[in-house]
Amino acid sequence: MKTKICELLGVEFPILAFTHCRDVVAAVTRAGGYGVLGAAGHTPEQLDIDLKWIADEVGDKPFGVDIIVPAKYQGKEEGGLSVKDLKDMIPPQHREFLEDMMERYDIPELPDEDTKTTMAGDTEPPMTYDQAVPLMDVAFSHPITLIVNALGPPPPDMIERAHANGVLVGALAGKKSHAVRHVAAGVDVIIAQGHEAGGHTGEIGTMVLVPEIVDAVAPVPVLAAGGIGTGRQMAASLALGAEGIWCGSVWLTTEEAETHPLVKDKFLAATSSDTLRSRSRTGKPARQLRSSWTDEWEGENSPGTLGMPLQPMLIGRASRRIDRAAMNPENEGAAKLANYFVGQIVGTMNESKKADRVVLEMVEDFIDAMTRVNAMME
Repeated sequence: MKTKICELLGVEFPILAFTHCRDVVAAVTRAGGYGVLGAAGHTPEQLDIDLKWIADEVGDKPFGVDIIVPAKYQGKEEGGLSVKDLKDMIPPQHREFLEDMMERYDIPELPDEDTKTTMAGDTEPPMTYDQAVPLMDVAFSHPITLIVNALGPPPPDMIERAHANGVLVGALAGKKSHAVRHVAAGVDVIIAQGHEAGGHTGEIGTMVLVPEIVDAVAPVPVLAAGGIGTGRQMAASLALGAEGIWCGSVWLTTEEAETHPLVKDKFLAATSSDTLRSRSRTGKPARQLRSSWTDEWEGENSPGTLGMPLQPMLIGRASRRIDRAAMNPENEGAAKLANYFVGQIVGTMNESKKADRVVLEMVEDFIDAMTRVNAMME
C-alpha cells in the first residue's frame, strides 16, 4: 500500500498496533505493520530489556514507543511532587472505601515476595513527567523511529530529542483544537482518536473526528483511531482522509497478548455495549470493560475518584491483588472485579488469533471492501 504513513515509517501496511506486549509488537512488525510498545507500565529497566528484545526479533524493520506524559496532573504546578507527598494527599475515606471493597469481594493480600517486586510508579509518581523522562532516555537509546505521547501535547524536550535522533513524534487528539496545538508544537503524526476507543478517549466519535482533524492539520498525516479493528474500518478511515489506522484493543485477545487470562475470556464474550468511560483506573476518563470494579466506583457509596496520578497510586496495589486472585477460578469476587481498558470494537473480538493473522485478515478485508466500492463506480 502507498500512503504517507507507509512512506514515512517504511512499512508495507498502514496498520499501527499499540500494545503493551512486546510479542505483539514483533509479530505485527514482521507481518508488515508497525508495532508500538506502550511503555506506561514499564520501569526503565524493563523497557530497556523489551526494546532490545524487539530489535533482535524484527531485524531492520521499524517499530516505535508510546509514553504517557499528561498535560495536567496533581502536583505539576508545584514542579512535581514526591511519591510520599502524593500518597499523603490521598484522603483516608478513599483508602477505607477501597479496602472495604477488597474485603467484601474476598481479595487476599499479596504475598511478601510479590510486594518486593519493583513496579512502575514505585520510585516516581506514575503517569507524570518525572516518570516519563527515564523512559524517554531508554527509548532514545534504541533504534525506534516513532515516539508517541498518549495524553496531551508532547513536552518540548521529547520533540527536540526525537527530531535530533531522527525519530518522528506522534500525539493523540480527541478534539480538533488538540490536533492543531500538537502540530504547532512540532508533532509529525496526529492520531485522531474517537470516543469508541479503549483507554483515554474523548467524547467525539471517530467518523466525525477524523475528517475534522484531517482538514485542520493538512498536510500533516493523520491516523484514525477509535473502534477500528477490521479492514472495512481501515477502508473507511482512508476514505475520511486518514493515512493509516492506529489500533489497540484488537490485539488484547491475540494469542501473543499478555492480557490476564480471565479478562481475555471476558473480552471474547463481551458485546460492544459492555464498555464505559470511567475514571476508576487512572483518574481521567478511560474506556474499559464494565465490571463490579467500575460499578463500585460509580456507585452511591463511592467517595468519587481522585485525579491523576493519585487514583493510580491509590489502586495500584489493589489491582495487583485482584489480578493475582483472579488466577484462582474459585475466587468469584476477583472474577467480578477484574477488568481492563478496551474499546467498543470488543464486540467483534470473539476469537483468539495470532497477531500476524489479524494483520493479514485486515488487509484482505480492506481489499474486499475497496473492490466492492470500486465496483459501484463502474
